Amino acid sequence: MRKKSKELRKLFNQPGIIRLVGAHNGLTARLVEEAGFEGVWASSLEISAAHLVPDANILTMTDFLDNAIEMNEAVDLPIVVDMDQGYGSSNNVARAVQKFEWAGIAGVIMEDNLFPKQNSLLEGEGRELASVRDFVGKIIAGKRAQRTKEFMLIARVEALIAGYGQEEAMRRAKAYVGAGADGIMIHSRKSDPSEIIEFVKAWDEDMPLVICPTRYPSFDEEEIKSYPKIRVVIYANHVIRTVVSAVRRSLQEIKNTGGIETISPKLISVDELFELQGTFNMLESQRECLERREEIMQEIECLAER
Repeated sequence: MRKKSKELRKLFNQPGIIRLVGAHNGLTARLVEEAGFEGVWASSLEISAAHLVPDANILTMTDFLDNAIEMNEAVDLPIVVDMDQGYGSSNNVARAVQKFEWAGIAGVIMEDNLFPKQNSLLEGEGRELASVRDFVGKIIAGKRAQRTKEFMLIARVEALIAGYGQEEAMRRAKAYVGAGADGIMIHSRKSDPSEIIEFVKAWDEDMPLVICPTRYPSFDEEEIKSYPKIRVVIYANHVIRTVVSAVRRSLQEIKNTGGIETISPKLISVDELFELQGTFNMLESQRECLERREEIMQEIECLAER
């Protein structure tokens, strides 16, 4: 239960930024690992989209837990779960933390939006946030519920998203640190990183910051490294957006050409897919089991003849 939480804590204590990439199932988590990133973000948006429902608390905690377990079993990387606002009250938060931790998840990030949520990147939607008092209570409940010191609960501040401004964002972030959060995710949907940079420069707590540059992609890793208070960068939803783009292109080409001849050379081979699935390892294991079975049966027959 502690292994991946320890690994995540270790990453936080090493120099350089930690890159979490959003995934929505075991296959996409394996591809994130194969690409050489440091961790997997079990994205609420990606998982919701994969189920073809809005990212608005339609799915349950159990739905997200099942997906997180699938990803966790597929990779050696630490999994950090997008826990929305904790699926309800402080009691729901406590149970969710226990479930995710017991499943071997390294950590969760919980946001101070109200239930039901609206995705932070949804334009034109006014939003209210949970009171600081209520969200502090959720953090306390989550931290009290965890069984090990390694598990991480990071608080996500939505004040800039909601238009509350820097002062409110800072007030909330400091309150969440006081409640025991293991890090602060500061979120923005501006098209440039100025709002984030302003917050980072003013941040004077000894607590790591997490960002998600979906809306301000020009803020690349080289520039991010010049702000050492930022420890984690989340590339939150690019995998599923890639999947949708690629599948649409492939289907259109098949339709336009009336066949698969032109598209087949552009795709991974079936053998590569078998490799990702572990098919060859399964077959090898089957062969070894059969060989061992025959050896044992021969031994039994020899003993019987005596």
